[in-house]
Amino acid sequence: MLKATVVGSVWSTKRVDEIPVGSILEVEVEAGARLLAFDPLGCGTGERVIIATGSVAAAWFKGANPPIDALIIGSIDEET
Repeated sequence: MLKATVVGSVWSTKRVDEIPVGSILEVEVEAGARLLAFDPLGCGTGERVIIATGSVAAAWFKGANPPIDALIIGSIDEET
């Protein structure tokens, strides 16, 4: 898992049918790299999130796994 900050949204008028309804957000991980992550939670710009990657992210979806390898699985309320 990775901690990241949402830095923007990606708008697309055409999508692969296997990708369910949800947002695709650009996030910046703590190391400074940016990636795109599927967001089923409704997160917003500036929000700190937890990201699952790889086959773990793809396996979350029911049925055929869509071509998604980064999934927002939580919103960070507070770090202790």
